[in-house]
Amino acid sequence: MALQTDRTTVRREPHRGAYDRDTIYGILDAGFVCHMGFVHDGHPFVIPTSYWRIDDDLYVHGSSASRLLRTLSPGAEVCVTVTHVDGLVLARSAFNHSVNYRSVVVLGKASLLASNEEKTAALHAFTERLAPGRWEEIRYPNERELKATSVLKLPLAEASAKVRVGPPEDDAEDYAVNCWAGVIPFETLSRPPIPDDRLREGIPTPNYATHYTGPRR
Repeated sequence: MALQTDRTTVRREPHRGAYDRDTIYGILDAGFVCHMGFVHDGHPFVIPTSYWRIDDDLYVHGSSASRLLRTLSPGAEVCVTVTHVDGLVLARSAFNHSVNYRSVVVLGKASLLASNEEKTAALHAFTERLAPGRWEEIRYPNERELKATSVLKLPLAEASAKVRVGPPEDDAEDYAVNCWAGVIPFETLSRPPIPDDRLREGIPTPNYATHYTGPRR
C-alpha cells in the first residue's frame, strides 16, 4: 500500500519521489539516526535521535524527562526525516552541482508505549537491529531504568522517499566547458572495534563487532 498523501507528495523534482513501502523501508532500514521536527511552546525544534522499525511502525526512545519525548507523548504532530548521502555530484556549471542521496520523510502522531513489557520488547528489537546477538550477552533493563525511559511508536502511514542517483545533469551548452565532471561516491564504513579500557581480561571481541556491516535489515 502506498504511503502518499497530499502532505507527503514530492513537489520539487517529482520524478525522484517514491511512495511504496519497499523503497521507504529500505531507506529507513539502512540507517539508525533520524531528525525529528516538532513545535514546543510555539517554537520549532529539530532533534537528532536514533530510531528503528518494527513492521509498519517507527520507534524512538529516550529519557522520560526529555523535551522531545514529553512533547510528542500526548500525540503532537511530528515530522521525521532520514537521509543517506551517497556522493557529491560535480557538474560543469555551479548551478547544477548536486548530491546523490536517499531520503525519507514521515509525518504523523506518535504514541507512548505504556507497559514495561512493551518497552522491553521494543528495546530488544533495537539492540538486535544494531548488533544481532548482543541482547543475549548484556544485562537487561531493570525497573528503574525502564521507568526513566520512554519509547514512542509512530505508524508508518504517511511517508515519502526521494532519491537522486546518477551523473551530473548539465545544460546542453555546458558539455563543452573544459573542466572535469562526475560523481565522488560516498560510503559509510565501520572501523575495527576498540575494547573498553576496563574490559575484563579474557573476553574476546564478538564476531558481530569484528565483522560489523551496519544495522540489520
